[in-house]
Amino acid sequence: MKRLIFLSLAAFRFVSPACADLTADQILANADAIRLPAGDSSANVTVVSTTPSGKRETAGYEVWLKGTGKTVIKTLSPAADRGTSLLMLGHDLWVFLPSVSKPIRISLQQRLLGEVADGDLARANFVGDYLPTILETKPNFYVLDLRAKSENVTYGRIKLWVDRSNFRPLKAAFYAVSGRLLKVGSYEDYKSIAGAVRPARLVFTDAVAQGHVSTIYYDTITPRDDLAEKYFTKDYLKKLKY
Repeated sequence: MKRLIFLSLAAFRFVSPACADLTADQILANADAIRLPAGDSSANVTVVSTTPSGKRETAGYEVWLKGTGKTVIKTLSPAADRGTSLLMLGHDLWVFLPSVSKPIRISLQQRLLGEVADGDLARANFVGDYLPTILETKPNFYVLDLRAKSENVTYGRIKLWVDRSNFRPLKAAFYAVSGRLLKVGSYEDYKSIAGAVRPARLVFTDAVAQGHVSTIYYDTITPRDDLAEKYFTKDYLKKLKY
């Protein structure tokens, strides 16, 4: 009996992430949980895009996330785009324009602003969309290779660096389905957001057009329990209030 009790307690002994023999799936799941909270939530997001010439564009969005498969994005600014909304259901994405009567189907790969793709805000479910393997295990970080489970995702492949001590995403390289490197992102400005320490800034550097940089600022992330299913339908896009 004493031996059984000892074994049971040993099974629950805490093991530091830095020394644990973790699988790629476990590492990715922990990193995903840090990027965004589980469950329903909303976020106020600012995207800033700059070019080598100094041209600067800024846009503001309100993002509603229901689980990992449903998203609504409301464009708040600039004024010319206010009223435009996006709806993601699974891997399907539609845009609603105030001047058009019906939503138009678009691609997750389509650019929203600068180097930021529609899918960067609409769908950030690495665990559900990619098969991970461990490329390298360094003293301070893991390098994961994420291969897309289908072609209906934003990127064909992602190379992700994850801190070994706390599972925080550090940086990522994003590739097209063809294998071409599109951009590199860095997860920055970690702070307390929605009950955990999360990156408040994601900086994308274009791998093709040198000097083009776009930054996603997560101004707020708020857990929600009032996001009804009816909000995540094409018919409801026309009823969104701004």
